[in-house]
Amino acid sequence: MKTAYLFPGQGAQFVGMGRDFYERFPEARSLFDQTAGVLGSEFIDMIFNGPENRLQVTEYTQPAILTVSAAIFRVIEKLGLKPAALAGLSLGEYSALVAAGSITFEEALPLVQKRGIFMQDAVAEGEGSMAAIMGLTHDQVEQVCHDARSQGLVSPANYNCPGQIVISGQVGAVDLAVKLAKEAGAKKVTGLKVSAPFHCALLQPVEEKLARELDKTMIMEPGVPVVFNVSAQLATDPAQIKENLVKQVSSPILWEQSVRNLIAEGIDCFIGLGPGNSLSRLMKRIAPELRTISVEKVEDIDQLIAK
Repeated sequence: MKTAYLFPGQGAQFVGMGRDFYERFPEARSLFDQTAGVLGSEFIDMIFNGPENRLQVTEYTQPAILTVSAAIFRVIEKLGLKPAALAGLSLGEYSALVAAGSITFEEALPLVQKRGIFMQDAVAEGEGSMAAIMGLTHDQVEQVCHDARSQGLVSPANYNCPGQIVISGQVGAVDLAVKLAKEAGAKKVTGLKVSAPFHCALLQPVEEKLARELDKTMIMEPGVPVVFNVSAQLATDPAQIKENLVKQVSSPILWEQSVRNLIAEGIDCFIGLGPGNSLSRLMKRIAPELRTISVEKVEDIDQLIAK
């Protein structure tokens, strides 16, 4: 059995995430302590106790999810379990690179906080939005976005799984795309509560800022293959990895395509590491015949060992 670890992106966070790992496993506690050393003990208190509205702020959400995901990975690693490949959705790509030994946790933590600030500040509040469209094909959603561009910029942002694609852009264009999607037969359309229209051209101003930060970051060849969102392909060259991370903020996330390419590489078991179980749910839509496990609580570790 060949296993891939999957790491979640923004939206997976919840107050109290990771606390049980902190309390039970010294290696997880050590990593939370590292975060406290960089971002302050009050940051850890926010993860464990809230308030929720503060945890939802992108600047804090991104390093919080990275911390919890990396802590869970450290526990899995200590148990001797090893993946054949790694992938992460959007922000989760940084967790995957930490797990692969490509970026140290110490460098990744302030990097993702700055990434969050850059993304949050890229578009004025109220000018952008995102929506999830269920029940249409890739081609149908792309056509809907094309037809809605009379009202501004809108494009696919996340190809999550068959029949679920997220769109992103300017409010008027997204609203028109939502209307057109319903007319085209979408089963459900849901507006997303986000602080910015992620993964569309409106975030291109972030690229230059993020590139400058990445130029100061030591990125090494991954010790485990990582599949990247922008291409759905493996990359090992540090320069290519930096380029992928820069492009990712304004490019669509090819998640379904990434998973299918991992399957083509022989992966037949997927383990989601980090808060929430959204990636496991997507896996059941992409490849329901394959084994998928979600590890977000300590009891999930116990079940994993038992299996």
